[in-house]
Amino acid sequence: MYRGETIRLDDFDKVVVKFRRTVKVVKGGKRFAIGALVVIGDRRGRVAWGYGKAHEVPFAVDKGVRNAAKRLIRVPVVGTTIPHAIERKASATRVLLRPACRGTGIKAGLSVRPVLELAGVRDVITKVHGSTNAINVVKATYEALKALRTKADIEKIRGVKCVDPKPRPEAAAVPGA
Repeated sequence: MYRGETIRLDDFDKVVVKFRRTVKVVKGGKRFAIGALVVIGDRRGRVAWGYGKAHEVPFAVDKGVRNAAKRLIRVPVVGTTIPHAIERKASATRVLLRPACRGTGIKAGLSVRPVLELAGVRDVITKVHGSTNAINVVKATYEALKALRTKADIEKIRGVKCVDPKPRPEAAAVPGA
């Protein structure tokens, strides 16, 4: 979140998106290592991802969680969806996120879904183009969520009031008719 701010990891749920087992052949035999891609979030707008490597699974997951805690962000959730459509790229992966109506659910692949669920987004449509490497998909999704802005944020940055492009039906109705 912010430099110097302390967070309690007990408040966060964690999901291991992907395990990688690598082998290094040495003189005495084979040495195994585990890599764990972990996503943490409180389901109320805060989410992060991390990658941890160790010789055993629990240690790799713990390192991933600690790594994720360093890059925690706040996601603007409007109702149950995101404020606007957005596309972000990480390496050869492009992820498109589009807001959806209440009740649609999370239409997403295996790597995008945990990031959105743990961020607290319940209705969104996603599409992954290019490489489907789990790390790059999670990175691109994280960057897309990080770049989201609400209407109030945009008004504050520009110093101008935003106007809705379409009049609401009740505003367009003629009084007394």
